[in-house]
Amino acid sequence: MDADIFLILLQDGVVNGAIYALLALSLVLVFAVTRVIFIPQGEFVAFGALSYATLDLGRTPRSIWLLLALGAAATVCGLWTQRRTLNRTALAMLLSETAVFPLAVAGLVLWLAPLKLGVAVEAILALAIVTPMGLLIYRVAFQPLAEASVLVLLIAAVGVHLALVGLGLVFFGPEGSRATAFSSANFTLGPLSVPGQALWILGFTALLIVGLYLFFGFTLHGKALRATAVNRLGARLVGIPTADAGRIAFGLAGFIGALSGVLIAPLTTVYYDSGFLIGLKGFVAAIVGGLVSYPIAATAAIAVGCVESFASFWASAFKEVIVFSVIVPVLLWLSLRSGAPAEEE
Repeated sequence: MDADIFLILLQDGVVNGAIYALLALSLVLVFAVTRVIFIPQGEFVAFGALSYATLDLGRTPRSIWLLLALGAAATVCGLWTQRRTLNRTALAMLLSETAVFPLAVAGLVLWLAPLKLGVAVEAILALAIVTPMGLLIYRVAFQPLAEASVLVLLIAAVGVHLALVGLGLVFFGPEGSRATAFSSANFTLGPLSVPGQALWILGFTALLIVGLYLFFGFTLHGKALRATAVNRLGARLVGIPTADAGRIAFGLAGFIGALSGVLIAPLTTVYYDSGFLIGLKGFVAAIVGGLVSYPIAATAAIAVGCVESFASFWASAFKEVIVFSVIVPVLLWLSLRSGAPAEEE
């Protein structure tokens, strides 16, 4: 391997690692706040990418029907769980979140999709379709199980993952799709040819990391999420609504997953089940961070991307095996450091 090949592989690894970093951050966020190991995170990537690719063709993505179905289910769940305490204000907030907003998004997509208004509008529409799904899935599948054990929550997450993969096949079919890049520019840096889309990925990743830092450090909702992550019971005792914290965490996870899908759609062919492997690589980085540390998870994600890139050069047939093997020594070290597990109360 000469220096030129090394730099090309390093570039690919850093760009892929930036996407894994976004997913790792969202996985850490969701687990810290809700104790859910969010296996379906990758499905938001696939739905975001395929919805964007469908809009890019001037067609209406059928994922809007999933959004409407989730909205209807969340409305029914919300009415049932709040049946004893529901008042006009609470009913208006519930309906605006679970019914009015999905209907507004669906109507906007049906109107604008055939017009092909450009990549910016198409990307925003794809984000508007997929982002609320995170919040609605929390209301339907995880909020009723908020006090359950981590194992029960994991089983629920696996069930949601399997359901979304099957629905992805129904909505988008087995064929893969790509979309138009945000920029057709191509920059030459020595032996490297850097596509403009790669710079968009790195730029959005940096902006989102800074945005999350400002959100958690300087906003009331961000501090409430941090308090919930540190001590869920203590946060509830001081008046922080942990259910709202869960909805915010899942909403952010939906946005990050959808944004990741929109960013990678121009660079790689995405299939209905592509999100699972992408999400697992973000999960490897999150595990390296112990599912608690954002900086370590982001750094580990870049390392995972580089390992994947170099593994594809040296042993492409075993690329996935090599990447997922990274988690083994980390798990051994974490188990040796933590000692015997304490019983969950």
